[in-house]
Amino acid sequence: QVQLVESGGGLVQAGGSLRLSCAASGSIFSIVKMGWYRQAPGKQRELVATITRGGYTNCSDSLKGRFTISRDNAKNTVTLQMNRLEPEDTGVYYCNAATIFQNVYYWGKGTLVTVSS
Repeated sequence: QVQLVESGGGLVQAGGSLRLSCAASGSIFSIVKMGWYRQAPGKQRELVATITRGGYTNCSDSLKGRFTISRDNAKNTVTLQMNRLEPEDTGVYYCNAATIFQNVYYWGKGTLVTVSS
């Protein structure tokens, strides 16, 4: 089992920045990739960015240049730096962990990001 706890969400004005963190615990050895997904009101959950244990990153094309993902393997944390936020970035941001076990994924409970215009 892997437990994921997100932090750092909140209310910010358009153009501002937020930093989200996700702390993993439990069967850390099984994690091969961590990432962030988001779900806006009335929309499906979508990929924001992922990062492998080796540091390979993948970011949604529409968010490149504004969002940056990083990880600290020693602390078992993943951070999402979000800059130049837009109202369209509003939603619940979920941390995700993919494991070495086929089709075994874990999700955090999510953290709400609200960007006001």
